Amino acid sequence: MKINTDFLGIGWSFPPEFNETEGKLAMTTDVEDINNSLIILLSTRPGERVMFPDYGCDLQEMLFKPLDLTLITQMKGIVERAILYHEPRINILSIEIDTQDELEGEVLIHIDYEVRNTNTRSNIVFPFYKGEATEI
Repeated sequence: MKINTDFLGIGWSFPPEFNETEGKLAMTTDVEDINNSLIILLSTRPGERVMFPDYGCDLQEMLFKPLDLTLITQMKGIVERAILYHEPRINILSIEIDTQDELEGEVLIHIDYEVRNTNTRSNIVFPFYKGEATEI
């Protein structure tokens, strides 16, 4: 028995890709669409989208703060609230912040989630870092 997943939606691939032979935009569905949505959500600053000023996750404000337990707790809260308000297709099971590579300027955000209508579990790892400004 195949579960109907039409309610999960269809979205643009991220980053957007075009199929030149068919002249169409590449689309994603199901869990892949949810993962793309989460990446976009975590990468967007509130206020960047003119029509949705509250959309986004304000992680950029954390870039130059000391990485301690307080900051890690704040980051988890920011991510959790953003997902709660902007991604209704999932329930968050856990959010973990991996600071193993903090000296290289990278923090990994592990999100385990469950798709609400199918009870399918999945996860995503979002690398949060500030890239060097070497490309001029």
